[in-house]
Amino acid sequence: MNRGFNISFQKKCIVVTGGNRGIGYAFTRAVAAAGANVAVIYRSSSNAEEVTERIGKEFGVKTKAYKCDVSDTDLVIKTMKQIDEELGPITGLIANAGVSVVKPALELTHDDFKYVYDVNVFGVFNTCRAVAKLWIGRKQSGSIVITSSMSSQIINQTAQNTALTQVFYNSSKGAVSNLAKGLAAEWAPHGIRVNALSPGYVNTDQTAGMDKSIRDHQAHNIPLRRFAEPHEMTGQAILLLSDHASYMTGGEYFVDGGQLIW
Repeated sequence: MNRGFNISFQKKCIVVTGGNRGIGYAFTRAVAAAGANVAVIYRSSSNAEEVTERIGKEFGVKTKAYKCDVSDTDLVIKTMKQIDEELGPITGLIANAGVSVVKPALELTHDDFKYVYDVNVFGVFNTCRAVAKLWIGRKQSGSIVITSSMSSQIINQTAQNTALTQVFYNSSKGAVSNLAKGLAAEWAPHGIRVNALSPGYVNTDQTAGMDKSIRDHQAHNIPLRRFAEPHEMTGQAILLLSDHASYMTGGEYFVDGGQLIW
């Protein structure tokens, strides 16, 4: 019987960096719900192991949290090998870890730059490269989804014609969107697909801390007139990880409520 459009990740292993909170948590739940074993990479959260274990029990899959600073190349390689042995073989990656510094450009420091770019760009590169090395070494295809942002294309506003002061964040997302294209080009001959998923404004712990007037202004200027919920980002990621997207690589896919229409 034809069941129509169906995506199952049974007997697959998906790695989600930053998968214990916010959009990353929604990604973890979504791939687990599709039947995948899930490895969550986190940096410092005190409840990451508990959160990850709870998802595994809820969906009847294997899950485990791995503490790892994605900007540490050697540790990332070691962690990916450990995941591959314990839950793998790894078949997909969602490179989702990301940070921001909100500060006027004239006040930004080199430490601020390193903090943002070490995670948002170099950290993403580290995790992608570590997984790709495993796949290429055993001639295995795979799919990588990089979480970028619509901020790769725009300067966010706090009010009409007033910039949200996070130039390192926006520029890092522009960099990582282009990184996805470059990696896709290099690794296509190995059957490795790389795409970027770029969310718009999403209700998370981070955005919940913003001033209400800023949130209201941003929501009012979205064609759908609201922030997204984290789970609304997951459909595109699940599709890109699946075989239904077998001819999709090097793309940047915006899930932004129509923000970029303007």
